[in-house]
Amino acid sequence: MTDRNIAVYYAWSRPGEINAPLSTIENRFPALFESRRMLYPQLQELSDPTRFDQGIGGFLSHILKKNYDVFVDQTKSQTTHPVVEIERIGEDGVPTPLDDAFLKGIDTLIVISFDSLRTGQAASAGEIAAVRAFLENPDHLVFVCPHHDIGEAGGLSDSQRAALQEGQFLHHGDRTLPPQQGFGGFGRTLLAGLGVAVENRYGLHPAAEPDGSPTPFEVDRALDRLGLLKEVTTFNLHPHLPHFEPVADGVAKFDVLVRQAIDPKAPPHPFTAQGRHSFDALLQTRAGVFAGTLLVGDATLWSSLASGVESLQRFWTNIVQRPLSAKRTA
Repeated sequence: MTDRNIAVYYAWSRPGEINAPLSTIENRFPALFESRRMLYPQLQELSDPTRFDQGIGGFLSHILKKNYDVFVDQTKSQTTHPVVEIERIGEDGVPTPLDDAFLKGIDTLIVISFDSLRTGQAASAGEIAAVRAFLENPDHLVFVCPHHDIGEAGGLSDSQRAALQEGQFLHHGDRTLPPQQGFGGFGRTLLAGLGVAVENRYGLHPAAEPDGSPTPFEVDRALDRLGLLKEVTTFNLHPHLPHFEPVADGVAKFDVLVRQAIDPKAPPHPFTAQGRHSFDALLQTRAGVFAGTLLVGDATLWSSLASGVESLQRFWTNIVQRPLSAKRTA
């Protein structure tokens, strides 16, 4: 058991996600009913409409958020404190900002930026200041975790947009996704406000081994100053994972800890057409940027949705059981 205090902040607006118009295919989560139809015969245990909301709310509760239960349960078993879980805007529509009150007593913050860009979630000046103050403690650790941004086609003609979105859709191969689906507005604005801007690009299909397990990633262990990747060799095989690209003032402030191979058998993607065979899957702020440490990775790093869970569980353990900083402050 450790004395760590872990908080998981789901940066979505539940009402904003649930109220997406079902008449529009793009930029929304699927309804639970749609997931059941597309993935049949899976998920039939969720078919009773008297027990399970068959709309988008049901997808959020019974599929998306449920995939974080393994991480939360494991962490609860390893710490002397309960794991704090909160939605930015819950079902009642009342916001819970990421402020000083929320962060009091926390030493490890995980921001799951699975918020649809359509809902306009953005970090306020007060929230940015609170996280900046949080990172003044050398013992504090922050993960900011957007998911993919697929099918972004600003400034293109209709025919160009259709070609780009179809190509990206065929590359990742997940028929449950719409042609355009962007996440991570809260995470992006938080990083930009902290002076370490990063964009979550695309949704790339990761490589697998012949036995179906994830291909081991490329890791720069010399840069892993907290030992978070000790005995960790893979992340997961979620079908669409973003490349994390520092931009603006973030370019000089990050090291790439992990690069994950792209499936060479997947249909072509504009990113692979540029000669890339891997994507940057985990970034870490360089020493001296903050007293604490900030990392950027995918929202599915904490999910049991795809394979590779055993290695991820080691990653989670390393985070929770990392040694206390010699310079830890109250």
